[in-house]
Amino acid sequence: MVSERSLAVLRAIVQDYVASREPVGSKTIVERHAFGVSAATIRNDMALLEEEELIAAPHTSSGRIPTDKGYRVFVDQLTDVRPLSSAQRQAIETFLGESSDLDELLARTVRLISQLTKQLAVVQYPSFASARVRHVELVGLAPERVLCILIADSGQVEQRLAELAEPVDDETLASLRHRLNELVAGATMTDATELLSGEIDSVDRRHAAVLHTLAATLADQARQQRSDRLVVAGAANLVRTEQDFAGSILGVIEAIEEQVVLLRLFGEMATDEHAVAVRIGRENASFGLGETSIVSSAFEIPGRDISRLGVVGPTRMDYSNSMAAVRAVARYLSRTLGEN
Repeated sequence: MVSERSLAVLRAIVQDYVASREPVGSKTIVERHAFGVSAATIRNDMALLEEEELIAAPHTSSGRIPTDKGYRVFVDQLTDVRPLSSAQRQAIETFLGESSDLDELLARTVRLISQLTKQLAVVQYPSFASARVRHVELVGLAPERVLCILIADSGQVEQRLAELAEPVDDETLASLRHRLNELVAGATMTDATELLSGEIDSVDRRHAAVLHTLAATLADQARQQRSDRLVVAGAANLVRTEQDFAGSILGVIEAIEEQVVLLRLFGEMATDEHAVAVRIGRENASFGLGETSIVSSAFEIPGRDISRLGVVGPTRMDYSNSMAAVRAVARYLSRTLGEN
């Protein structure tokens, strides 16, 4: 166990090292932080921290840097995650509020998080595996061309063109629209696909093309509405921190490209009282990310599976800022997706 002052010294070392990338010595701590004690006293505190393996000497320098364990204690001792500034919160509202659909919203989300944290940002697509058909719309564009529109209760819209073998008039199209909605409205994507496949056998062959196209749309959407997809942005930020990794960052990039790795890791991350989860360094070794830290938070749509967003970077990370950023953006997504 270490004293409160020693923990304060650890916080000072973490903050200074994250800011400067230079090992931190006792003289620097005395000059930059108001501890009100001598450098010799600070050195004693640092010796205790080193005994606890919370800091280490990277080489013969008199300065020290945090270890993975030290970062963990630092994060666990954060009594409060400093909130984003009003300007940053407004930027989130403005930038994400301009999104026209889910794809654009998530693409903007990772770009924004990357900019706010200067880290590589990732966001997991919400799972709509249990989404249901809200409505089917058929729009006649020409006598032999129909636009099939599928609207899910998740808010997503899919549309496809159907080329018909014979012309169809508006009255027939309206009748077919009514029949389709009676058949599949309220059904899950998977069930709707099966229902339409059965309906094709009994439908007038002139309308079979419409049903075939709609069935294909439903099947595609059912396959796509899974939570095993990630959107990534800010790879350049990772490259700029290459010197924070002992070896090549190629292995890190490869692990990130293998999205299943991050998805599995996300699945194991439990949020703390700040609604944020943090995995540091060797805690990620089994995923091939032993030199990285991951900060994540969850967002959700009522009635849907929880998804995550977060940042991936070196252990020398501004944890407080990263935690505040991912938490704020996750809250915005939950609110926005829940309302829409």
